[in-house]
Amino acid sequence: MKRILAIALLSLCALAGWAQEVLVIESAWLHRTDSVLVVSPEGKTCQRELPTLILLHGFGGNYRDWSTHADLQGLSNKTGFRFVCPEGFERSWYLNNANPAGMQWRRFFWEECWPALQERFGLNPERTFVDGLSMGGHGAMNLFLDHPERFKAAGAMSGILDLRHSGGSREIIPGILGAEDIEAEVCQKESAVNRLGRLRETGSEGKLMVVSCGTKDKFLKATEGFDARCREEGLRCVAIYSPAAHRWPYWVWALPYHLQFFMAEL
Repeated sequence: MKRILAIALLSLCALAGWAQEVLVIESAWLHRTDSVLVVSPEGKTCQRELPTLILLHGFGGNYRDWSTHADLQGLSNKTGFRFVCPEGFERSWYLNNANPAGMQWRRFFWEECWPALQERFGLNPERTFVDGLSMGGHGAMNLFLDHPERFKAAGAMSGILDLRHSGGSREIIPGILGAEDIEAEVCQKESAVNRLGRLRETGSEGKLMVVSCGTKDKFLKATEGFDARCREEGLRCVAIYSPAAHRWPYWVWALPYHLQFFMAEL
């Protein structure tokens, strides 16, 4: 069991009318600790196996981004979902660094974070979802494709689902993966759009994916390409396009729509 260094006191939070806690997980794979914000429906903080959405932040963000911009507590109370927001650090891209001294984020998630969450909250694959925005949209879809059997559905808001469309990060991602440029084979293999075959390999092709993006978003091609590939492969993907840019007001608007699709899967 991975050691949890600190947990915000549930009893104190409950007395204050809050239903939030922060888990701080000591990680050998990250070579540091990872903070995970957990927002539960009020009055159900200790309840296990609630419908749970693992929600990832974008480039330059941190584990409190979603709670800073969106009313996660209100959404949790309204929908009954528990939100779990790990620290993805500013530019990890939720990838495993080719350098052993670098952050191995996906290994951290599966070998350290997931077991800690499972022990504490009893994650039920029929009631567990993953989603994220921009860099986090790619991270969320990659987690889903790693182990689709552990999730009911997945989503991505303005997700960079093809790393070739990552803007300035075209210079950052190859360094993480030990490649010369974004066109390198290792970078293409890590792109979520090129990993969709995992769904048929695991017999999970019927699982829902929800992708959304603003039509004024500079990374729109990444979502459009993913959407088109899903249609070509006959996969179950809902795409939502709206007149919006790559900004927080859009993601705050989009999250409740994603939740509606997820709730319909319960």
